[in-house]
Amino acid sequence: MIIIWIIFGAILVGFLWGIALYNGFITLRTRTQEAWADIDVQLKRRYDLIPNLVNTVKGYASHERETFDSVTSARARATQIHVDASQLTPETLTQMAGAESGLTQALGKLLAVAESYPDLKANENFIELQRELSDTENKIQAARRFYNGNVRDLNIKIESFPSSIIANMFSFVRMEFFDLEENDAAKEVPNVTF
Repeated sequence: MIIIWIIFGAILVGFLWGIALYNGFITLRTRTQEAWADIDVQLKRRYDLIPNLVNTVKGYASHERETFDSVTSARARATQIHVDASQLTPETLTQMAGAESGLTQALGKLLAVAESYPDLKANENFIELQRELSDTENKIQAARRFYNGNVRDLNIKIESFPSSIIANMFSFVRMEFFDLEENDAAKEVPNVTF
């Protein structure tokens, strides 16, 4: 009789352990999806600020058409890529990271153009837009770090034994980190000459 209770207790503990691991995976996956939604919100805020910034700079530097066009086209490329948190793949993250890197580089050139115009640098609208953009860039970085931290925690749990058994049973898969591509062009300081 005692052996039956011991076996029953072991089965019950194993079942409760499996439920706890499964719920832990659900929690981590949901946190990761929530973190991705935070990135998405900040990117949309960034996309909304860019046309206002471009138009403000345009008023002062109308002959910088190439810079404005590059910012506008980089923004268009970045806004065309929308990735739902439930459909994150390495390919979509790489595509999105490339578009975001291109947009960051184009914005750097735009701000370098703005530095050449003292009247523009003193313009209240420009100062406010630049502050908003800087704040948004910081929020994007923070959201990306939060997302990558959640991905790290989920991936560790998926790969660790014995939780990997539950992960395989219920098809929990590794998620990809969101790292912006850094190519040589993105590392260069924009050079603006007149």
